[in-house]
Amino acid sequence: MSNLHFYQSQYDTSTGYSRGMPGVSGTTTPRGGYGNGSGNTGQQLESTGLLAALGTGGYPDEAPLLEELGVNFGHVKMKTLIVLNPFGFIEQGIMDDSDLAGPILFCLLFGTFLLLSGKIQFGYIYGLALLGCVSLHTIFSLMATNSVPISRTASVLGYCLLPLVFMAGVGVIVSMDGYLGYALSSLAIAWCTYSASAMFVTVLQLSEMRLLVAYPCFLFYATFAVMTIFKA
Repeated sequence: MSNLHFYQSQYDTSTGYSRGMPGVSGTTTPRGGYGNGSGNTGQQLESTGLLAALGTGGYPDEAPLLEELGVNFGHVKMKTLIVLNPFGFIEQGIMDDSDLAGPILFCLLFGTFLLLSGKIQFGYIYGLALLGCVSLHTIFSLMATNSVPISRTASVLGYCLLPLVFMAGVGVIVSMDGYLGYALSSLAIAWCTYSASAMFVTVLQLSEMRLLVAYPCFLFYATFAVMTIFKA
């Protein structure tokens, strides 16, 4: 018991640190925490996480919000240019992603142009798009050996609707119920059909069935063309 020594702790009120045993260096400890600052580090990490979650900056390695939602403007531009140039080369993996941002945009523009020309056809557009996508996907799945998701079928059909969107825009200025409208409608239908069949043949590897693929696509786009010519 004679070897036991008790040392009185010396607490400095100005700094908030208490001094340890004599002869031992570096033993000052902050009040309410540890010497390595682990408590403060945890609080800093927690506050950083809250700021990243609630703020606009996000996490350092976090992908952009539009990319997480499946909206890639680079893909939209690339596929739009392919439709505008139907005689160009189409890569095998052009429709590997189920991009529906462009088709939704084109359908909205198509319906808006029809509305400006005095034709309220939004219900018919949505119904025909849904029925046509399901029907064509079923037909192509029976024809092809490699099946693709229905979202990819909808993506191809939606992007190739672009020529009819242009025709609907022209219909805002001039009447389509005439020889000019019939000629433009025929050209737009042929353009849409050629682009869609080229994409489906490339994606589904149906090079020997181009006409069989083009026929249902022709019927699909011809129905949309009727909306631009005649009033309901």
